[in-house]
Amino acid sequence: MTPTKTPFIAIVRAVMFFHLEVAGMPSNKDLLKTLLKGIETGDPGAAAVVNEAKYIQHNPQTHEGSEGLAELFKRLSKTNPRVNFVRVFEDGNFAFAHNEYDFSGLRVAFEVFRFEDGQAVEHWDNIQPMKGPNPSGRGMLDGTTEISDLAGTEINRGMAQRFAEQVLVDGKLDLLDTLVDENLVQHDPDLTDGVSSLRAALEEVHDGAPKIRHDKVHRVLAEGNFALCMCEGRKADVHTSFYHLFRFQDGLIVEHWNTIEAIAPRSEWKNDNGKF
Repeated sequence: MTPTKTPFIAIVRAVMFFHLEVAGMPSNKDLLKTLLKGIETGDPGAAAVVNEAKYIQHNPQTHEGSEGLAELFKRLSKTNPRVNFVRVFEDGNFAFAHNEYDFSGLRVAFEVFRFEDGQAVEHWDNIQPMKGPNPSGRGMLDGTTEISDLAGTEINRGMAQRFAEQVLVDGKLDLLDTLVDENLVQHDPDLTDGVSSLRAALEEVHDGAPKIRHDKVHRVLAEGNFALCMCEGRKADVHTSFYHLFRFQDGLIVEHWNTIEAIAPRSEWKNDNGKF
């Protein structure tokens, strides 16, 4: 009788989790970093962080499971990539990061993972080419990185949810003055500092309709003074994913980062899970 072969990725996973049991389980932030560093190193052990039996992949350009990730990491590693973690957060079973990637060109990304029992079981992302600096001289990734006000996490999450639903989706721009600091520090590569620039962008019209339209808020994640809103809509009538990271201070949004990514046509998807 021919013995059953154990998949290589399963062997790597078993070895990795043996060491974790000895050293103590890492945080979800640490797991996220281990996984995404595989983009840079091509190490198949990074993909072992994923529970391939449960894994749900929401990047339409990536196949399901850790085998799909291992192949992706192997391919990307040949481009001499670099992964720079600028901000990393944890929210319950979720960890999310604000990263700089160099895949033969600089990109800015938000990466979101959901974990169960020390393994990643679901993944979302939003990536765009690096642009800027903006007219105020700010880059897409610079600015405040310190996480504070942990006791205010739920209040800030609620503020972010309210802003995304009422201002971005419902278009109640009169609320801008009560939710956003007038001297907003802006990292959108096309906007200047201040609430007036944000208002003008949300009021801009393209072919008789709002140029930027948010249709739905899918998820709001938060840690301390930061909150991330994952939104779906259209930009110049192109189906688009909008991720917005807000920093709060004294009950107001005082700093803003984002990525805007066109959602690929359904015919190009490599999995059936959808962007959100």
